[in-house]
Amino acid sequence: MNAPVASPAVAKAVIDPQSYADWDPLLDLFDQVRAETPVLRIESPDDDHEPFWLITRYDDVMRISKDNATFLNAPRPVVFTNRQGEQFARHITAQQGDESPNLVNSLVALDAPKHPKLRRLTQDWFMPKNLRSIEADIRALAARTADRLVAAGTDVDFVKEVAAPYPLHVVMQILGVPEEDEARMLFLTQQMFGGQDEELNKSGMADLTPEQITQIVFGAVADFEAYFEQLAAQRRANPTGDVATILANAVVDGAPLSPRDLAGYYIITASAGHDTTSASTAGAMLALARDPDQFARVKADRSLLPNIVEEAIRWTTPVQHFMRMAAEDVEISGVKVAKGDWLMINYVAANHDPAQFDNPRKFDVTRDQTRHLAFGAGAHQCLGLHLARLEMRLLFEALLDRIGSVELAGEPRRAKSTFVGGLKTLPLRIAA
Repeated sequence: MNAPVASPAVAKAVIDPQSYADWDPLLDLFDQVRAETPVLRIESPDDDHEPFWLITRYDDVMRISKDNATFLNAPRPVVFTNRQGEQFARHITAQQGDESPNLVNSLVALDAPKHPKLRRLTQDWFMPKNLRSIEADIRALAARTADRLVAAGTDVDFVKEVAAPYPLHVVMQILGVPEEDEARMLFLTQQMFGGQDEELNKSGMADLTPEQITQIVFGAVADFEAYFEQLAAQRRANPTGDVATILANAVVDGAPLSPRDLAGYYIITASAGHDTTSASTAGAMLALARDPDQFARVKADRSLLPNIVEEAIRWTTPVQHFMRMAAEDVEISGVKVAKGDWLMINYVAANHDPAQFDNPRKFDVTRDQTRHLAFGAGAHQCLGLHLARLEMRLLFEALLDRIGSVELAGEPRRAKSTFVGGLKTLPLRIAA
């Protein structure tokens, strides 16, 4: 098959952060692309971005996610960026002695054999058996969070009152970050993942240039690294049982983690550990506020709570894409992809593929389809997926115990972001 190339309008929509804030038109576009050209070459109209292949079909995204020998993370940016962003990252990391296209040397930016060695350091800690040891603490936090929501009054912003602070507190406790530093961690996470949204990156400037976005993200990464360097030193001197202690004292191949690897591990745990769960939590509440019948159903039947969690994660898809590089010539859905080509595996498109999910745009608490790709798949499947599920289940148990009804009190707004998306405001009217 000849290489299908997107029109300038389609290419702009795929790479424009505003498209992900508008959402429904983007889903319309993905439906069209998936049906007609599921492997589509995107060439930016302004040539500010390297060309890449947009992958929209569930089966193709799953295949690429599981084939970590053919599709690599490390050689190219693992998150979509522009040419200047990649060059800037390589310049900065070269000064640190480890030239990389990724400013943060986290698990998602690594390949084998290094990736599995680092992943194993904390893998057991995040398994259900170990998480049971902190379940009571999370349950108590969920209860306090739900109580504060009810006490806040009838009209509330659910993101501000619940969805943002609740998972943040959980993951900060796991890392051993003092409660007084949580606001700083939230601020830095929003700057990292919300670099394209003037409200989240705290710049107050609309239509930021790519250079300005890159500088904001770089500043957040540098602040994160400085903070966790001090935390690691504390945990070496006074070890505890938290994840920070495991990482600070970890040994791989007979040597401690390098400062860059250690910082990357802390950053991905701290940032991805709450921003994504926040988005899924808000997404679930939005769906229930729009549909009183589903709210009443889950309030009456708590066996549906796991369904709510999985459906919210699929329906919201907080991590909207990752990038891969082809290590060899390969064919995907009849399209020839060359060695060295860059690919966007788009989880939003995959999680709304009607070949896998009946009526995918509908939030359905009875859906018995948990094979969504919002946690990824294969070797890079989200390390904290069991924690995210536990947090959300316990929170909605507490909320359903205290809330009699919920409805929208205004128009929700989504973040402008091609990477981590979701609601940034959710005005609700709540009755106890």
